[in-house]
Amino acid sequence: MDISILCEKFCDYSVSIRGQSKATIRRYRHVIGCFSRFTGIIELEQITDDKVRGLFYYGRIERKWSVNTFIVYHVSLLVFFRWCVKQGYMQKNPICEIEKPRLEKRLPTKLTKQDALRLLEVVYNYPAESKFLRYRNHAIFSTFVFAGLRKQELLNLKFADVDIENLTIFVRQGKGNKDRFVPISYTLAQSLKKYVAERKRENKTCPEFFASAIRNMGYTNDGLKRLVNQMSDASRITFTVHKLRHTFATLMIEGGCDIYSLSKMMGHSDIKTTTIYLSASAEHLRAQMTKHPMNDLLVRGQ
Repeated sequence: MDISILCEKFCDYSVSIRGQSKATIRRYRHVIGCFSRFTGIIELEQITDDKVRGLFYYGRIERKWSVNTFIVYHVSLLVFFRWCVKQGYMQKNPICEIEKPRLEKRLPTKLTKQDALRLLEVVYNYPAESKFLRYRNHAIFSTFVFAGLRKQELLNLKFADVDIENLTIFVRQGKGNKDRFVPISYTLAQSLKKYVAERKRENKTCPEFFASAIRNMGYTNDGLKRLVNQMSDASRITFTVHKLRHTFATLMIEGGCDIYSLSKMMGHSDIKTTTIYLSASAEHLRAQMTKHPMNDLLVRGQ
């Protein structure tokens, strides 16, 4: 059986039955395509344990894959071959015999409070072609910093999902196909109000909340990527959208937000994922150290 045909069948199954996102489907196609090109395998019957293992040795040794990249390939092929076995195309799953390296435990990278404030200031004062662009761009970065949305969650926001009057954002089918509400702070609300007023003046009627400047359509992933690079250069602050999400979480911890509430706002399936931000915030840990019951004792001899 042709592996490219099986890949398409698997992707159709993943969308229609498992409800996987477009990003996940792109990842499946990319990984299966890379596997086929590296091994030279066209037919599923050509697969051997040695060929599969060779891909992972090549990736780790020659391509210098990180542990995360290794795991992405491992999980993607594991799920694909598991489906092939279930459908009767294969006798066994060759990935099951390949051991995964231990995941590196690193603290999430983030911006300091000062850098986050400077970034928002640069975005607002950047010489834009119109008020619409100025207010939209500032609203986008404010949403990342003050609400912690993921990139695709922001791009997928509908106009009806943002309730400025009641200070809530409804994230529709975020990561893991989960809906959630994220509260809007007063500072974020002011930025969103300016953008909405300018959006109406520009007669933007597309259902997406963040609209393109040129067309009456939602803002695109490519457009956001260019904007991030532009603002990174202008502010001389190196960051990614996900780094802004980490910044939101860390600042919330430092501000006294409890871990359960933050987990809900972030849309984490497991609260253990959220607890990493406790270690990422030196200010939070320092504040906890002041609670030591012997801090008020004087050292004898002073």
